[in-house]
Amino acid sequence: MAALAAALGAGAHAQDAATVQDEADTPPDIEAGRALAEPCAACHGADGNSVVPSYPSIAGQNARYLARQMRLMRDGDRAAPLMAGLLDAHSDADIADLAAFYESQPARVGQADPEAALELGEAIYRGGLLAKRVSACTACHAPDGSGNALAGFPMLSGQQPEYVVAQLKAYREGERKTDSETYESMMRQNAARLTDGEMAAVANYLLGLH
Repeated sequence: MAALAAALGAGAHAQDAATVQDEADTPPDIEAGRALAEPCAACHGADGNSVVPSYPSIAGQNARYLARQMRLMRDGDRAAPLMAGLLDAHSDADIADLAAFYESQPARVGQADPEAALELGEAIYRGGLLAKRVSACTACHAPDGSGNALAGFPMLSGQQPEYVVAQLKAYREGERKTDSETYESMMRQNAARLTDGEMAAVANYLLGLH
């Protein structure tokens, strides 16, 4: 009986492992993601283009970045009080479907304020601040703000300025640490050297970048 139980247990374990592998090999389902996204519309907009300054626009965002951030929030590795509990019941497959849906949606670009240190924002984004050892944002996020999908670097084009500033401050204060692992804390290092005004200038520039 003990041998039988062990064999059955081993079989169940193998089946579970096979199921996980099957889910990993299954392409994301955009329509399933659309259905899962319905509760998200209140904050992020029906198509992922947020109209609330404090909530990020996620339409057109690369799926690799989105899926990673959602998993971090679900697992408690990224503090996001407004997202608390919303992803708890979502499997990795659900999150992949959500990310694929939002990636498929056209992103909108806003209009930067020419009076809000626009030239400074562009200078920092494109060239960094050599004297302060702040790297150019283009290295990871591309000259047009489209990001780098293969590397999982997010698109920043058209992003809500209030949200951008909040995230830069979170990196600066060490409250957000999602740049760990292979990213070598690059966001925290750069944000630590930026003033509030410099952050606001970059965020304003990003709103109209495309």
